[in-house]
Amino acid sequence: MSNIKNFKVHKLENPRYIHPMSFTFEQSGRKRTWEAVKSHDSVAVLLYHTKKNAFLLVKQFRPAVYFANNQEGDGITYELCAGLKDKDLDEFTITSEEIDEECGFKVDPSHIERITAFYTAVGFSGGLQTVFYAEIDDDLKIHDGGGIESEEIELYYLPLDEAKSFVFDESKPKTPGLIFSFYWFFQNKLDRKFDWLNFSSHF
Repeated sequence: MSNIKNFKVHKLENPRYIHPMSFTFEQSGRKRTWEAVKSHDSVAVLLYHTKKNAFLLVKQFRPAVYFANNQEGDGITYELCAGLKDKDLDEFTITSEEIDEECGFKVDPSHIERITAFYTAVGFSGGLQTVFYAEIDDDLKIHDGGGIESEEIELYYLPLDEAKSFVFDESKPKTPGLIFSFYWFFQNKLDRKFDWLNFSSHF
């Protein structure tokens, strides 16, 4: 999927999504400075395909990951379907729109379950991400997905019985929210009790 050429780094002059800034403050009587960026909060959703018995994830090229890895590898990450909260809409509607745009399924906002919210990149951004859960099947499929505008998103079905090996496979870059949502699923959506200390007990 990733075929990156002529990768260059440029100084950011007119930021669109993040805004660099610095802080000065006193802590325990000491003057301190800190650099950070202001960014949009976001939503993410764990999609479970009931007929395939698999999670639907998205794969896409992340320039920051590619750069952080010294431009080695392909820069492709495995993620939950997600998007920015940059519209004057409620979280459930934004999540429903992201499922449509990225994955091609029409999920009514009333059928989306809120899991929790947590802060990401607390050292330099502190954006709040709200995580949701929704079930899908092919009756809800309306197009092939892949994102909008210049997005290049690939859909990836992960069978339920491969979830543990996937979580610990460091060759597949993934986000903490994705890993957390898997644990939440096994704790809350399976009939059998989930053993946090023995993830493999379910497979």
